[in-house]
Amino acid sequence: MNAQAQAQGQMLSVASDLLTGAEWNAAQVKELFRLSADVKAHPERYKTALAGRFLAMIFEKPSLRTRVTFEVGIASLGGTAIYLDHADTHLGDRESIPDVARCLSRWVHGIVGRVFSQEGLEILAAHATVPVINALSDVYHPCQTLCDFFTLEEKFGSVRGLKFAYVGDGNNVCHSLMIAGAQVGAHVRIATPEGYEPDAEILASARRDAAATQGTIELFRAPEEAVAGAQAVYTDVWASMGQESETEARAKIFAPYQVNARLMSQAAPDAVFLHCLPAHRGSEVTDEVIESPRSIIFDEAENRLHVQKAILLTLLS
Repeated sequence: MNAQAQAQGQMLSVASDLLTGAEWNAAQVKELFRLSADVKAHPERYKTALAGRFLAMIFEKPSLRTRVTFEVGIASLGGTAIYLDHADTHLGDRESIPDVARCLSRWVHGIVGRVFSQEGLEILAAHATVPVINALSDVYHPCQTLCDFFTLEEKFGSVRGLKFAYVGDGNNVCHSLMIAGAQVGAHVRIATPEGYEPDAEILASARRDAAATQGTIELFRAPEEAVAGAQAVYTDVWASMGQESETEARAKIFAPYQVNARLMSQAAPDAVFLHCLPAHRGSEVTDEVIESPRSIIFDEAENRLHVQKAILLTLLS
């Protein structure tokens, strides 16, 4: 058996789709990280792993990292991406979502969706006969946060027991960070303004998963409490795509949650800073923090490629 076949043969069986990230258990996430590291270290082993495979990419939102890493990822595995620009028409507008799913399933081997509606993505997956991958929705962003914890594992050697602080809006990224943090056994500490907490059901589910991995998920109001002693500090934009009308109001509410040098000084001496990007410099984070030696945001961005290649190998092989 060659190295590529051996590496692929070691992959654990997983759910056919990646819609929330919660479909995968702790052992499967650990295996995904192992595969991601091997793909990163030995890309030549996988250059024909998905030869002849086609990936449809439905993008209702603009994208830099997600689009480029999925297109480069499938191409470097020997496959082909078909980009469907739905910036002006969303799933279900021109034709029904089930019809889109059934048609695409006849032509391609997988579907990536960067969409507004999680519900629409789940309808797509329910009617597709090929894997569907959530590349961002209004509720979850699993590819990003799997990459985040893989990056932290590279940095610290292990993420089990890692103190991880998220400061800002309880949004899709926050939801997926809780899920991924629970899977790897991290101690996730979230600080949000009142009224902007993460979804209660997602929080409760993630806490149950964290109990099984000896991780924890805590909510705080004060960002300083969440960041105190943390080894990783994470933030995201205060107004996500589709919330542009709320930008001015949110800027006032979230101003005390800016990640700046003062807040980073509350973290552990070896703490790193993460952001899913794009960042609004001077809003949720300062230039000083982004450009500091503590910032690993571009390591994160690079690792989107390697982790997503591992996801494609896991679901499309």
